[in-house]
Amino acid sequence: MLADPTKHASIDGTGWVCEPIDATPLTRAGQHFRMSMYHPNHPDGNYQMVNEIIVFERPHAIAWKPGYDTDGGGLGFGGWVWRYDLAPTGTSRTKVTLTYDWSAVDDDVRERIGFPPFGVDHLENSLGHLAELVRG
Repeated sequence: MLADPTKHASIDGTGWVCEPIDATPLTRAGQHFRMSMYHPNHPDGNYQMVNEIIVFERPHAIAWKPGYDTDGGGLGFGGWVWRYDLAPTGTSRTKVTLTYDWSAVDDDVRERIGFPPFGVDHLENSLGHLAELVRG
C-alpha cells in the first residue's frame, strides 16, 4: 500500500493529498514521485509536491522527503520527512509506526508555514486509513 502512489490520497490523514502525477510503484531509494496537493492556505491552493524516497527497506520501512521544483529546474526540499516503520506482530498482524520529522526545517520556513502544520490527530488518521485499506 505504501509503495503505491495511487493509494496515498486514501491514506493521507490531512486531506491535502489529491492524486499521483505518476502512478509508478515505488521500488528504491532515490526514486521521485509527484503528487497533486491542495491546501487552502497555499498561495495557489492547488500545487504539486515532488517526493524523494530516502528509505526503501521492503517490507520494514519506507520514507520520503517532500520537495518542490525550483526556478532553476532542480529540486528543493523543505526539511521534513514522512516515514513508516513496519514490524510483524504475528502471522497476520503488523505494527506500523508513522513518523513526521520536521527537525531539519529552517526557522524562516517554520515561521512562514507554521510547524508542525497539523496536529497528531492527522498522523492517527493516516494510520487508521492505512489499516482500513489493508483490511479491504
